[in-house]
Amino acid sequence: MTATSPAPTTGQIRRDFPADLSASIAVFLIALPLSLGIALATGAPLQAGLVAAAVGGIVAGWLGGAPLQVSGPAAGLTVVTAELIQRYGWRTTCAITVLAGLCQLGLAALRTARSALMVSPAIVHGLLAGIGVTIALAQLHIVLGGNPQSSAVANVLGLPAQLADLHPAALGVSALTLTVLLAWPWLPGRAGRVLRKAPAALAAVAAATAAAALSGLAQPRVDLPSWRSHALPELPDGPVLGILAAVLTIALVGSVQSLLSAVATDKLIASERRTDNRPPRADLNRELWGQGAANIVSGALGGLPVSGVAVRSVANVKSGAVSRRSTMLHGLWVVLAAGLLVPVLDLIPLAALAALVMAVGVQMVNITHLRNVTRHREILVYVTTIVAVVLGGVLEGVAIGIAVAVALALYRLTRTRITLERLDSGAHRVRARGQLTFLAVPRLSRVLNQIPHDGHAVIELDGSFMDHAAYETLHDWQDSHLAHGGSLEVTGRAGASARPAEAVPATAPAGESSDGSHPADRSRRAPQRGAHQCCRPWTPWQNHCDHRPAGTRTVTAAAAAEAAAAATGAQPQGAAEQAGSPAPRRRGAGQLASGISAFQRDTAPHVRDELARLAREGQRPSQLFLTCADSRLVTSMITASGPGDLFTVRNVGNLVPLPGAESTDDSVAAAIEYAVDVLQVDSITVCGHSGCGAMQALLSSTPGAPMTPLRRWLKHGLPSLERMASRHHAWARISGRLPADAVEQLCLTNVVQQLEHLRAHESVARRLAEGTLELHGMYFHVGEAQAYLLSEGEDFFDCRVFDSVGQHA
Repeated sequence: MTATSPAPTTGQIRRDFPADLSASIAVFLIALPLSLGIALATGAPLQAGLVAAAVGGIVAGWLGGAPLQVSGPAAGLTVVTAELIQRYGWRTTCAITVLAGLCQLGLAALRTARSALMVSPAIVHGLLAGIGVTIALAQLHIVLGGNPQSSAVANVLGLPAQLADLHPAALGVSALTLTVLLAWPWLPGRAGRVLRKAPAALAAVAAATAAAALSGLAQPRVDLPSWRSHALPELPDGPVLGILAAVLTIALVGSVQSLLSAVATDKLIASERRTDNRPPRADLNRELWGQGAANIVSGALGGLPVSGVAVRSVANVKSGAVSRRSTMLHGLWVVLAAGLLVPVLDLIPLAALAALVMAVGVQMVNITHLRNVTRHREILVYVTTIVAVVLGGVLEGVAIGIAVAVALALYRLTRTRITLERLDSGAHRVRARGQLTFLAVPRLSRVLNQIPHDGHAVIELDGSFMDHAAYETLHDWQDSHLAHGGSLEVTGRAGASARPAEAVPATAPAGESSDGSHPADRSRRAPQRGAHQCCRPWTPWQNHCDHRPAGTRTVTAAAAAEAAAAATGAQPQGAAEQAGSPAPRRRGAGQLASGISAFQRDTAPHVRDELARLAREGQRPSQLFLTCADSRLVTSMITASGPGDLFTVRNVGNLVPLPGAESTDDSVAAAIEYAVDVLQVDSITVCGHSGCGAMQALLSSTPGAPMTPLRRWLKHGLPSLERMASRHHAWARISGRLPADAVEQLCLTNVVQQLEHLRAHESVARRLAEGTLELHGMYFHVGEAQAYLLSEGEDFFDCRVFDSVGQHA
């Protein structure tokens, strides 16, 4: 359930109002020309765009669940609305909009908002790109001085004739609009920075309007008739099935676009704002409710269909909006403009609006989306959806896109690659990539029968599903192979060994465990192969973990016989001696090489794309993590972080030398300066841990001992020792209990002291004063696998308290 924020106080409203006011003006300046342009593109009365913009701002902004999302007439519904106007007329289209709003209210009542996000992103992006292509082709005719045709195909076929009959006035206005629109974000110098505060869309339309007015060119302009003659909806007149299909199309396309825009807005807010400066996350069911109410009101007042608009929402967030008041104020400005600025709006050339909307249509074919679907091997679905939308329409395009996506998923489900290779050791390795179904049984059986009966086989199952037919085939072959004296190792994904057959009682088949699970199921549970619980989350680490029971690597016929004897209570000869000789742990270069090999085989294929992106774009970590060099402290494990997340500095005792201190170490200061000034991290965390050897050495140090590199370094921890003994500093303890001993007390105090040392560094002090940097203290209890975070203030006993971090923090 989405958490709701408490009602804002009068003081909060007064404090946030200036930011909301300035953001609302910025969004209004973008929405005004775009609303007129989208109305022009659909063939609706131009006032309908203003009605939809005002209603979207006020009604959807008030009732919706995404506080900073801006709603209004959207390019994603342009093609659908244009088709409805051509087929049923404008007034009936308004009634269809009302019915679509009622449909959205029903979907919100059923709490189906999350279900709308189940559609493949390739289909959604392909739908929007197809709509963008259709819009661009239609508006291109107006840009050239003509009129658009009834379909995208007709627009393409009519383009040669239109190029032969150019209208220089319309072409010149359109060219000026596009030039200003594209060049505006790149204006240089101080004057450019000032001018760029105005939206590019408004600047482009204003420049084209001024040029057209000063040149006296005769060309079609905006013509807003009197509001007294504004058309209102009438009862739908047409085939029931056609009306029903139109209602569902408006409701579903508008809902999906609004919900995706709300999710994208949430992501933008999370990436740009600190936690204490964020509005509550979007409640998607409430957002669907607000969109439905807005469509009912907009249709009833003779407006276009309403949905969430990503461009205006991004502008709202970038402009510093704090609450939904910015969205509602933008709707109010649209109402005032519709009543007071009609003479000014009538000066805008239609060619300028057409050029603006054409640019929006082109931008809907997003290069980033194209790269994403290509990386996820969904390019076929994406391209097919685009072509189907352009040639057939929105409903047809979505249906064809879904069909192709389902067919592609089924193809991948049934596509299994089975290979056999002979290793240098003489063993035979069978790799099954993909899902093992009955369709793969002939190939699996053919490959398995090529393995010598008395040889060693490694069966690597890299899939998440095995049906009964494939299981029976593998099970029967395994029985036969073991009966002929062969040995067998079954591994799952990433080469993790499955549960060995020695542990399987004789009453269970060789390919089945005592709980009846299949080998594929055991492969999926491969991290559990070690009996010790600590091994479970870290399968590669388990390869050299001492807790692994002996004899888990190879299944032999003799071992299977021993397992049968064990099941009946008999003790096979020599079993005790074998059980008492665990496999030696690999050390040194052998262990290193083994670990690197496991990474290249198992992990590198999954992280290669992300590391390639980081190599191209450079690192942008969110925080500097300064911790101890203790081998038990795995930073990526305790913070659930990955490549590019943390800029990590490790040393003995997680110490931060004071600037200018005797025998200072510039490597720590250099890392701090680089992280704060160059990488612009948002926070710095100092993390201590239980049983720290450096703190034990400080407590047991004796005066006059000869200086070694370690002793010289530990001198930077003496202020922590003095702080613990002083009565003038707050103590440090863990919430709910006292420190276990003096070592833990010093470990906690050291974290607090090193945070004080951080504040003495010039770059840190400057960022703290600017309010752009946070400092955090952390303590990790190794034995409990429990992390604690230093609270902001002091408790009743004047202590600095470390609070435990739970599973749902």
